[in-house]
Amino acid sequence: MNQSKVNEALTRVSLDASRRDISIEIVPREAASSLEEAAELMGVIPAHLLKTLVIKRSDDTYLFALIPGGRKLSWPKLRAEVGVNKLSLPAADIAYDVTRYVHGTITPFGSHTVLPVYIDSSVFQEPVPEVIALGCGEPEHGLLVHPRALATGFDATIADISEPE
Repeated sequence: MNQSKVNEALTRVSLDASRRDISIEIVPREAASSLEEAAELMGVIPAHLLKTLVIKRSDDTYLFALIPGGRKLSWPKLRAEVGVNKLSLPAADIAYDVTRYVHGTITPFGSHTVLPVYIDSSVFQEPVPEVIALGCGEPEHGLLVHPRALATGFDATIADISEPE
């Protein structure tokens, strides 16, 4: 990714966090080839690194589902929570069009399209982590944020939407 794209992504993330009054820490890191490697580079355990999934509804609207490492999205649970019969993962180019972030870097912060955010409730099981890690819009940075600040700042729905991998 060229430097202007990196700067644009980090600026979008920072401005959105500031606008939402969410304190984040942007952390430079090497590009990672797995969730476990990314978690290690971010200084968190895999369960504290959230995957940000773009989910498509049948009416061509989208939402974000944030799922901790070591867990996978439960389609039946998310469908029940959203109140729809059909959801899907869009193709990577569609997710890019919606967020302007490439696969593996997607974050709700600074997304091109503002989407509702659903966070898996397992993130908030006691003891709630001091910080969780998310993508930051480009592969050589991540961000750290307090989970409750994230949920509050995005007016996120906290729900049981995952299951162990």
